[in-house]
Amino acid sequence: MTEDTSSDDDRITDSVPVLDRSLVLVGLMGAGKSTIGRRLAARLDLPFVDADNEIEAAADCSIQEIFDEHGEDYFRDGERRVIERLLNGPVCVLATGGGAFMNQTTRELIKQKGRSLWLRADIEILVQRTSRRSHRPLLNKGNPREILQDLMDQRYPVYQTADYSVETDDSPHSVVVERALSALTEQRPLDENGTLA
Repeated sequence: MTEDTSSDDDRITDSVPVLDRSLVLVGLMGAGKSTIGRRLAARLDLPFVDADNEIEAAADCSIQEIFDEHGEDYFRDGERRVIERLLNGPVCVLATGGGAFMNQTTRELIKQKGRSLWLRADIEILVQRTSRRSHRPLLNKGNPREILQDLMDQRYPVYQTADYSVETDDSPHSVVVERALSALTEQRPLDENGTLA
């Protein structure tokens, strides 16, 4: 995604869906969950919440410190509890960590209490975006490209079960937000019985 240089007046002014449940953004690190989430929340006139920030506030330490001191399983348990608390709160746009949707209990909570939107990105985009930051614990364990490819292989089949999906590429942020709004308007999610909700 390139930086959005359009003004508010340049935005597409089609109707914006009204959500009765929180919209939970899922996808790999670097897919744009936080960046797109903030802009999408503004368009939907909803608060934006980043689950990682909430986890750090609850733990009073960084995610890296949680991983280093307690391990990934401990982190995922805390992540699930924080996401559950947020889904029980006011409707919002919620950005989750890349592994959150892989936890079956978390996925079921999201299915019951929210709507999930998968932000998809190809390997080149993910490598480019994640190379700009060093605070990604999972990428500090080897070759980032190989790690991301392994994560894609493991996680994309699960992410495909999300209610909605949108491609994030190097388009301007505003274009990706419009894709997301179109998906929310045009794609109808399946209920727990596999029928259109």
